Amino acid sequence: MKLIIRVVIALVVAVVLLLGALLVLPGEKLAQLAASQIEKQTGRTVTFGGRVGYTLWPTLGVKADRVALSNADWAGPEPMLTAERLTIGIAAADLIGGKIRVTELSAVLPQLNLSTRADGTGNWVLGPVDEGQTGAAPAAEGRMESLPVSIEALNLTGASLRYAPHGETPIELTQVDLALQWPEPNGTVLADITLRPAGAPVQIAAEIGTFEAFLAGQVASVGASVTADETELRFDGRANITGAATGRLTGKSSDLARSLAVLGGAEGVETPAVKTWLIASDLTYTTDGRLALRDLTLEADANRLRGAADVVLGDVPKVTARLSGDQLDFSALLPAGDADLPAAAAAGTGTDPVSDGWSRERMDFGWLAALNAAIALDVQGVDTGTVKLGPSKLDLALDNSRAVLKFLPASVFDGQVQGQLVVNNRNGLSVGGKLSFQDIRLEQALGQTMGYDRLNGEALGELEYLGVGNSVAEIMSSLSGKGWLEVGKGFFTGFDLEQLMRSGSGNGGSTVFDQLTASYTMEGGNLLNRDLLLTLRGLRAEGEGRIGLGAQDLDYLFTPGIQRGDGSTRLSIPVAITGPWSDPKIRPDLKRALEPEIDAVEQQAKDRLREKLSEELDTEIAPERDINEAIRDRIEKEAKDQLLRLLGGD
Repeated sequence: MKLIIRVVIALVVAVVLLLGALLVLPGEKLAQLAASQIEKQTGRTVTFGGRVGYTLWPTLGVKADRVALSNADWAGPEPMLTAERLTIGIAAADLIGGKIRVTELSAVLPQLNLSTRADGTGNWVLGPVDEGQTGAAPAAEGRMESLPVSIEALNLTGASLRYAPHGETPIELTQVDLALQWPEPNGTVLADITLRPAGAPVQIAAEIGTFEAFLAGQVASVGASVTADETELRFDGRANITGAATGRLTGKSSDLARSLAVLGGAEGVETPAVKTWLIASDLTYTTDGRLALRDLTLEADANRLRGAADVVLGDVPKVTARLSGDQLDFSALLPAGDADLPAAAAAGTGTDPVSDGWSRERMDFGWLAALNAAIALDVQGVDTGTVKLGPSKLDLALDNSRAVLKFLPASVFDGQVQGQLVVNNRNGLSVGGKLSFQDIRLEQALGQTMGYDRLNGEALGELEYLGVGNSVAEIMSSLSGKGWLEVGKGFFTGFDLEQLMRSGSGNGGSTVFDQLTASYTMEGGNLLNRDLLLTLRGLRAEGEGRIGLGAQDLDYLFTPGIQRGDGSTRLSIPVAITGPWSDPKIRPDLKRALEPEIDAVEQQAKDRLREKLSEELDTEIAPERDINEAIRDRIEKEAKDQLLRLLGGD
């Protein structure tokens, strides 16, 4: 016991003498001593470019201005760390016992220059690395064994970070604040990080288990919460220091546009008017920028999609997904300003004609360039605000500002549509499509896409079209293409052909038909038809003319006729339909109706005249022979006979 007491007394005396010696050393001398020890232990050079101050007990503290820590030999000449002010606090009692316990490490305006080699070794690994080593973990473990160091608290204020993984584009962050608590060397780290990618703060609260192994490149348990304005994300899983991770991701946002701006998203990009976004998914991320989402659930207000997705991150991310959903309401999901695009041109966005025609407001489809995608969607129904789809299978492909939506098939307008729609914004905006359809209710299809709902019936047919322009008016005025349709029983509203052709009450202002067939072409925003055939009860109507898709007007002629029992036409009265869609003028064309009767009377008069002349001229005049020519020939013959007699001939 006495021996132990003597040893303790000797140690105390030695410590007192050491502290006394340090007290008489100036700050610069102490800084040089510390720098030489750091270089000896870590292989890195520390320089102090400003004032150095220190404290001795109970915390050995150093406060220095303009500090720099050199980089690894292979990482370039730039320092790995510089700081305007660096404060280091070390527990003096632990230091006497041969353990370095850093109670505080604070840096003001530090600049971190981090990088990795091809084998994954980071320049933050202190100490020489053997040539035969292939990774950072052995070196780090060896360094921790030879230099038992723990950092209980790390604080960075206004930091700038540049991280350059080998062979990849460097990542740069500025105005970063970090508060890290690491009470146990082999325990969990708690970190509070503030990033400012676009000026506004983004908060990250993280927990990393076995942090020492994490720094050495091993996989560790990780939990992190990210808060960006009105958006919260939570990740629980496993990750390593390179960024590779796997785990469960959940998130919620009540203002996606604002949160994207805070995160440095593209400025000015419009987002759908959704109150609440939700996401939940199993996540796997690899360091080559690939993100796999499984057991994925996406919610936007009452809309819910389930499935899986793969994302390749980059300047233009690429998304590949297979999703399914029940009844979806996308009326609020379309970016503002695009709701005027015709549904037939933009997969269901719809439009309403304004008083002076189609909308001339310029449409911006620049957002098509922000993403490439291949998405398969199987839904029970979709409401776009104007057009409603029933059970449908859809494929959406988006590549370099060109979107193609395929119906495989889609239930729409109480029928089915197959084919595809295209929106191309590569060199100006154009829309097009090639569709086949059956059992389509025309009053719904034409009413919701063209604003014309006077034709009713179920249609079968094909449509191919192309339109160019930056507004609905420009697109509708440029439409070109072709198509055909067949309609079973149906009716036109606004005029009654049967009442026109027969006496009686008719059909109350509507034309009820048994069948309608037609083919058409489109050019310059006009639909042209020459072969409309309409069959009614005891009536047959043919039609031809122009339908102004761009001008929203009509110039069309129906020619209905009453049929005899043998199928011949007994009476026909053409009907001209002209003027705007909203108020067309419908009137019989009596001039054309009387033309056949006038022609018949004229022919009878010609026949009687021909018979009389034949008698008078004593010669037969054939029906196909011109009467004037016959009279001229007769006069010439008489003149010739008279001349011969005058000359004494027979």
